[in-house]
Amino acid sequence: MRRLMSSAAMAVILLAAGSASAATPAAVGTKGATFATVTTQLPRNVRPSHYDLAFTPDADKLTFTAQVKIAIEVVEPTSTVTLQAADLTFSKAEIAGVGSAKIKVDDEAQTAAFTFGKTLPKGKYVLSIDYAGKIYKQAAGLFALDYETEAGKKRALYTQFENSDARRFIPSWDEPFYKATYTVEATIPTGQMALGNMPIASSKDIGGGKTVVKFATSPKMSTYLLFFGAGEFDRASVKAAGVDVGVVTKKGDTPKAQFALTSAADILPWYNDYFGTAYPLPVLDNIAAPGRSQFFSAMENWGAIFYFEYAMNLDPAISTETDKQNVFTTVAHEMAHQWFGDLVTMAWWDDLWLNEGFASWMEGRATEHFHPEWNAAVGAVNGREYAMGLDALQTTHPVVQHVETVEQASQAFDAITYQKGEAVIRMLESYVGHDAWRDGVRAYMKQHAHGNTVSDDLWGAVEVAAKKPIKAIAHDFTLQPGVPLITVSNATCAAGKTTLTLTQGEFSKDVPGKKPLTWRVPVTVQAIGGGTAKTLVTGGQGTVTVDGCGPVVVNAGQSGYFRTLYGSERFTGIAANFANLPAIDQLGVMSDAWSMGLAGYQPATDFLDLAKVTPTDADPQVLSKVAKTLTAIDGYYEGQPAERTAFRKVAIGQLRPLLAKVGWTAKSGEPDNIAILRADVIGALGGLGDADVVAEATRRFNADKTDPSTIPGPLRKTILGVVAGHADPATWDAIRAQAQAEKTPLVRAQLYSLLASAEDEGLAKKALELALTPEPGETLSSTMISRVAANHPDMTFDWAIANKDAVNDKVDSTSRTRFIPGLGAGSSNPATAEKIKAWTAANLAEGSRKEGDKAAAAVMNRAQIRQQRMPAITAWVAKAG
Repeated sequence: MRRLMSSAAMAVILLAAGSASAATPAAVGTKGATFATVTTQLPRNVRPSHYDLAFTPDADKLTFTAQVKIAIEVVEPTSTVTLQAADLTFSKAEIAGVGSAKIKVDDEAQTAAFTFGKTLPKGKYVLSIDYAGKIYKQAAGLFALDYETEAGKKRALYTQFENSDARRFIPSWDEPFYKATYTVEATIPTGQMALGNMPIASSKDIGGGKTVVKFATSPKMSTYLLFFGAGEFDRASVKAAGVDVGVVTKKGDTPKAQFALTSAADILPWYNDYFGTAYPLPVLDNIAAPGRSQFFSAMENWGAIFYFEYAMNLDPAISTETDKQNVFTTVAHEMAHQWFGDLVTMAWWDDLWLNEGFASWMEGRATEHFHPEWNAAVGAVNGREYAMGLDALQTTHPVVQHVETVEQASQAFDAITYQKGEAVIRMLESYVGHDAWRDGVRAYMKQHAHGNTVSDDLWGAVEVAAKKPIKAIAHDFTLQPGVPLITVSNATCAAGKTTLTLTQGEFSKDVPGKKPLTWRVPVTVQAIGGGTAKTLVTGGQGTVTVDGCGPVVVNAGQSGYFRTLYGSERFTGIAANFANLPAIDQLGVMSDAWSMGLAGYQPATDFLDLAKVTPTDADPQVLSKVAKTLTAIDGYYEGQPAERTAFRKVAIGQLRPLLAKVGWTAKSGEPDNIAILRADVIGALGGLGDADVVAEATRRFNADKTDPSTIPGPLRKTILGVVAGHADPATWDAIRAQAQAEKTPLVRAQLYSLLASAEDEGLAKKALELALTPEPGETLSSTMISRVAANHPDMTFDWAIANKDAVNDKVDSTSRTRFIPGLGAGSSNPATAEKIKAWTAANLAEGSRKEGDKAAAAVMNRAQIRQQRMPAITAWVAKAG
């Protein structure tokens, strides 16, 4: 699953459920997982092997009726079969030769128990269940998405089941270990296209405007990977490695999916080779749908990958270079899941990172292979930074964390699971070598295909392939939380070689004096103008000797998951040579300086010193880091107009030469990443209130009415973003009029999102009220609310708690425990942190408060930065000015 990373309202899937059984969880060190040991919320006396489902959706009434026949094996005699179900009503349940069952539903535990008049001996049976359920308006279970077209409003159906929403569609053993095969039959309106995990085996028009479609039987898989879709679609496809690779869109949109189709067709044979196991299904569809979710942008259903269309389609009227690169990485991410997650699945949610961390890493590897011009390895540093930002707070958690409930599993979908998981894989791959790592992955795939695993199954396979121990290192970084801190405590040069003494501590943003945990830390160093060397820091201490006597960069190549503290003299030496560092190390050193400065380990102004010496021809991703960090500093000056004005003068002076260099207009043959830098710099200068940039954006916006060429598609989002951010009431109304008239869902969604980005508080309140109306669309309202919170976190949080029920109606039901607390996370006001804690305690169950705790911790961290770090930055600005 491709999760979202919005700053204010990142949501994870959440489903209320009862506590797990008291069974012992599968141990971290065990080989694979077994039916007897895997964590489960269900009795262990029955397990499924096949589901034969027939259902009829009524899209107008938002209901469906169904019958499922489940092939089960009773492994311990019992008179009751218990499985998982949510929002389903049952009319009959029976086993042939046994009789009908009494049905008891537990809404809180999300289970249904079927009790028969006699004990079922060990053996195989078929449980037949007639039932009905709901079609939702948000992305959970079977859901409907409405969208505008030139011919009027249309409705399409899709499913979304990860992590535990299959039970809203089919009564089932809705846990990853209970793999089974599926045969699905759907009765749909004649003329619509039906989509599933497998190709259609038969289709029959039964009259009355209805057609019965039956899909081929699936391979054995977990419930959360089952998929169904139906609507007025178009499909285009190509053959790749013997597989029918397709894209499915709403009518008329397949040209917008051509890049996704080409990318998928290129990636598939490459993945076949990398994994050493061929993709096992006959079809691989990539399905684009209008709308949005607060939780995810794409989902890896086996053979039928679902995307919200902004994550798959490219519209020349509005799509950017960032959009294009995101389409590729999202396709690569979801396709990696076809092996890591679908073919081989974690036994339980403890090891979710085996799915998500690996897919995040693999998308980077694919990008480096197919698009080296994008310099994806440099971009990966930003993902690592995002994870470290969360991992350095007390509210963090280990990559592998024992999960007892569905609720806890839902909250595991975060940057620790994704980005830290990815960073740990990069580090371990670098430690054992690319070839050894790949050979270990191939062995793992072959050994566990169609099965379930735990983390140590992967570590064991890599150790055998690499003939090098990694398990202890892997455990240090996945079984305990936190960020190691490597301090260069001494550096001496003799005979043309530099020897560094390294001390390992722990980097913390909120408890800097805490007793550090201990890690075994792989470290690579490089002397500027000299050689490279590696060491493993163990027991808190290490030394490394490298050729050359120039300044030494620690974590050269940025494969390590740790922060580096050089000390003033050594940092000065690196800063003096900053322009000569490789781009990836420039970004790494700069990121360390900024984060360590905010936490008080070194002067916060060290970042500003590095920004001053960053040449305008540096890698675009490094320059974008400068632009975005200056924007972030500006945010800390909220409510301090004099200080903000002084800072903006300096920041604008820093960025204007970049804009002069890249210009407003793309140049023929320019590198792709320059287009991203152009958008970042214009956006940053607009946010900083640069009068020239705001005026030029406004001029182009006004001229666009008669000359559309004044706003080229790749800059449309950026230019409109500047205009919307500085909008007055007349401009805001003009953008709303465009949104109301727009029939292309992708463009329409962008326009409504822009309405929520106004800096003017009165217009921001209008956007919040608009979000609660039907006008933007059911799935876009929560995006608007989150967008308002990015500029007005305190006001938005207060508004949301005053309108809790109405807001929750506009949010994915599976995302509600994160959404409202997250709206206040961007505040710097300690009072808001207390409000978040109070609201969380009053409205969420004790086991569901983790995200509220994270939001409150983020607020307190920002408040600490304002109080303790910003005075030094203000003084630096005064000196620079």
